[in-house]
Amino acid sequence: MADAAVAQKGPYPVDVEAGKKYYWCRCGKSASQPFCDGSHKGTEFSPVPYKAETSKTEYFCGCKTTGGQPMCDGSHAKL
Repeated sequence: MADAAVAQKGPYPVDVEAGKKYYWCRCGKSASQPFCDGSHKGTEFSPVPYKAETSKTEYFCGCKTTGGQPMCDGSHAKL
């Protein structure tokens, strides 16, 4: 698989709503970071679905190298 573009070297804090589904951008090219806007079309990438269980602030990966997609695991510290 090709490497994703690094959207930013750090997480995106997002206030998620319980029961709502989100689609995290895996390719790194979306203008709607950290979420998918369809920029991956024609590539091997596809968005990663995430359903919020509770309403809270979540930290979505911005560097696209996390091992815990779609959440930040600190991998950006190694870039």
